[in-house]
Amino acid sequence: MRHTDKDVDEAARRYERVTDELDPETAEVDNTEDLRAIADASSTLHDDEARVREAVGVARARGRSWNEIAVALGVSRQAARQKYANKVA
Repeated sequence: MRHTDKDVDEAARRYERVTDELDPETAEVDNTEDLRAIADASSTLHDDEARVREAVGVARARGRSWNEIAVALGVSRQAARQKYANKVA
């Protein structure tokens, strides 16, 4: 769903009202370290997966078979091909 400029402006005004009313002395803040850990791990996982896709693409460009790539990944040839065949050039 696309938001209109009017929708965005109204949301910004509501946000400003809420933040103007916040008092740092009395605000209750949750400890979000557990959620930060999840976000950090997810980011690392995303970055690592991108590096694996790139490495698989390089290996394929150098003539490596799906069987060789599968051995390096520790999965079956079918699993490697199914996961990466349409993600590499």
